[in-house]
Amino acid sequence: MTQAHAPQPGPASTTPGPVPAPAPAPLHWKLVVDTADPHAQADFWGAALGYLVEDHSALIERLLSVGAAPAELVVESHGRQAWRDATGVRHPQDPYEKGSGVGLGRRLLFQRVPEPKTVKNRLHIDLHTEGGKREAEVARLTGLGATVVREVKEPSGEWVVMADPEGNEFCLH
Repeated sequence: MTQAHAPQPGPASTTPGPVPAPAPAPLHWKLVVDTADPHAQADFWGAALGYLVEDHSALIERLLSVGAAPAELVVESHGRQAWRDATGVRHPQDPYEKGSGVGLGRRLLFQRVPEPKTVKNRLHIDLHTEGGKREAEVARLTGLGATVVREVKEPSGEWVVMADPEGNEFCLH
């Protein structure tokens, strides 16, 4: 009995075929960090990265004025109204929505959660310094409230594992 022959793989073609278009990049992104104190974390990471703490006061005032948000959800931070349970920091050169203060580029959002951090991060931020400036950056970050967890020296490189004020680890290269 004869069997139908399926096409057999042959040598790779040297003629380039169509290259699929790359997937579009997201319009913007944010990394969300669970925290006990969103405003303290935003202050730390804003200073650590040179990012701006977002100003959501115009949105908050608008929502309060029409009764769309209760006053209990609002606190004062940096002399302006802010959400009690969430705030963000954004790269100073990235666009942002003027009506809400929300960044439309590189952004970290800090949201209050009731439970404390209990295990190792599954995701962390790597910070990179200029050559020879790691020690100065460790000193700056510890001055902001970070702690040194350990120093790593491996054949692949050297870095310092640090923790932010709530114990979230990050690496300083």
